[in-house]
Amino acid sequence: MSAAESALFIALLIAAGAFFALAEIAMAAARPMRLQQMADEGEARAHQVMAMQQDPSPYFTVAQIGLNVVALLGGIVGDEVFGEPLSRLFATGMPEAAARVMGLVVSVLLMTALFLSLSDLLPKRWGMSEPERIAVLVIGPMRALILLLRPLVWLFGRITDALMRVLGLPMEREDKVTAADVLAMAAAGTRSGALHRTEQQLIENVFEMDSRTLSTAMTPRDRIAWFRRDDPESVVRARIASEPFSTYPVCEGDIDHVVGYVDAKDLFQRALNGQSLALGSELLRKVLVLPDRLSLTEAVDEFRQAREDFAVIVNEYAVVVGVLTLNDVMSTVMGELVSPINEDFIMRRDEHSWLIDGIAPITDVERVLHLGQPFPDPEEYETLAGFLMNQLRRVPRRTDVVEWGGYRFEVMDVDAFRIDQVLVTRQIGQTAPG
Repeated sequence: MSAAESALFIALLIAAGAFFALAEIAMAAARPMRLQQMADEGEARAHQVMAMQQDPSPYFTVAQIGLNVVALLGGIVGDEVFGEPLSRLFATGMPEAAARVMGLVVSVLLMTALFLSLSDLLPKRWGMSEPERIAVLVIGPMRALILLLRPLVWLFGRITDALMRVLGLPMEREDKVTAADVLAMAAAGTRSGALHRTEQQLIENVFEMDSRTLSTAMTPRDRIAWFRRDDPESVVRARIASEPFSTYPVCEGDIDHVVGYVDAKDLFQRALNGQSLALGSELLRKVLVLPDRLSLTEAVDEFRQAREDFAVIVNEYAVVVGVLTLNDVMSTVMGELVSPINEDFIMRRDEHSWLIDGIAPITDVERVLHLGQPFPDPEEYETLAGFLMNQLRRVPRRTDVVEWGGYRFEVMDVDAFRIDQVLVTRQIGQTAPG
């Protein structure tokens, strides 16, 4: 074989090795979700790639056969192309046997460097950058090779299956996408610039809905504006003027005996028409009652089934603990996209301190303080007041202090056992939040 023919043969081997390396890494790195998107856009070969990912062993067997054959042939041709000339070169200054060994060693190093750079590292870097597009391009030739080498594919497949059973390794690839996977992808998208930080926060908030109970979004009992069923029109007008809300529970005697609710739009319409605002049955709407242990996701399902957007929240003793609107849930989900963290609950005083209401949801407090770790025993409470009670093991009193996670939590005001305000201060030496 002439030098030109040998050089051409080496170039073909490098191209073949690059093809098999590219095909292998592209199949391994191709993301099913992206392939499905390509299939939905009309790329028929994406279906073939997804089908191959369900049982990729024949594909990888062919890729490995190709890579090993290329490596073997490359070593043989490399010795012929480089070994003999190098041996003659080294023979001018050393014994013939030593020159032959040196020529072999240097030729192997040259071929290894050549194939490693052009037939392995370069195609794999390329394959990792565009795995789905490349997997679609190579799937046709790889399927043809699988058919051509079917006997070898079958033999090596059976050997590999037997070894995997003996070693107790999983036989199939699991493509189940978890919430953690989606959140990790969103974080990666934010780092790459594909997503804004607020969009990532929205995705995180949606996944938090299943773990957040109604108390983290509802209006608590002591802030509910409500009517007694027998309230005179003057009281109704005064209440609407002093506490303007979209809905008002109507109760029989006290707040724990809710008989329905009235919509502020109905009251305004009657007022504009000069009609009475007495809370008769024609104004009352049937109220949706939800247990306080439901998650926000479950609450949304209840709202949809009942075709309502307002609910009264009760605990296990049938005591009203709050009210919830669909808008409250959506505000929790949208978070900082539509407004900062609830300023009624959390107010920043300066760079290192915050004044926080005791009923502020603990998840919002974590987010504001940029804590690197969750609060301890998070399943035991849902508010900042609950955290303080959990740490103190009693009802907090004014001036009580808890230090945790580099922050100092000082109770500033307590009203009838309810923690109104907590001063949170970052301790010296702690890093300011980003």
